[in-house]
Amino acid sequence: MGQNDTIYAKIQELLGNIPGNVSILEQQIDADIQLEYYNYCKKLKDNFNAEEILKNKDTIFCHDLNVDDKKQLLVQLANIDSIEAYRTLEKYINGPNDQLRDWATLALQECKLLLESKLLDESQVLISTGLGGKGMKLRYFTVLLASNGNNYSSFEKKIVTKEIRFAMDKSKGEIERLRFDKELCTVLSIIPLHIPVQHLFENLILECNQYGNFINSEYIITNVKVLSNSHIRKMIGRAILKNKTRKK
Repeated sequence: MGQNDTIYAKIQELLGNIPGNVSILEQQIDADIQLEYYNYCKKLKDNFNAEEILKNKDTIFCHDLNVDDKKQLLVQLANIDSIEAYRTLEKYINGPNDQLRDWATLALQECKLLLESKLLDESQVLISTGLGGKGMKLRYFTVLLASNGNNYSSFEKKIVTKEIRFAMDKSKGEIERLRFDKELCTVLSIIPLHIPVQHLFENLILECNQYGNFINSEYIITNVKVLSNSHIRKMIGRAILKNKTRKK
């Protein structure tokens, strides 16, 4: 995305000015599970009898019901615009059903949006990412790399911490976690939907580098998942190798 492009701006462009009917999935749910769920929804949607499903809704609590059948029933309940279906999903998710908790969370959210669309007579938009969010903010995982593979010094850590706090305060964002490990600085933050995150971090790097160009201008940012330090280093190693191969 360009500096002035945000997810919120893209939604407005596609659907018009809709600040009131955008919801963010707050839970952190693996992107692969979300993809599996929504693909399943496409296959199953409207291909069932709502009356029959509601009649047999309590079978979702049966221990003998296998996982695949439970997944199907969760999706079916999610696509019925009734309080009865919503309460069933709500009861299920509050029980000890860890195996399908993420699946049930997505089902409950979908059912909620369906009910709201019916009651308000307008479409509701759900934004779901692997890292989730809070209110009208999305969660991001960012990696700032020290230049030339050097380790961050104590002074540089103080500068980065100060600038990140300032940038987050200015944008009404929140720092959930800030860690340094040798040449890596990892940040887990929640940033308002309308803020261009690339612009935020690029400006942050520019501000820090006034004290000695100690941060690489290239950085990693994702709202899919939190990366381990070993995985980050493998990614960097592959990128370096790829660049060397190109130059030959």
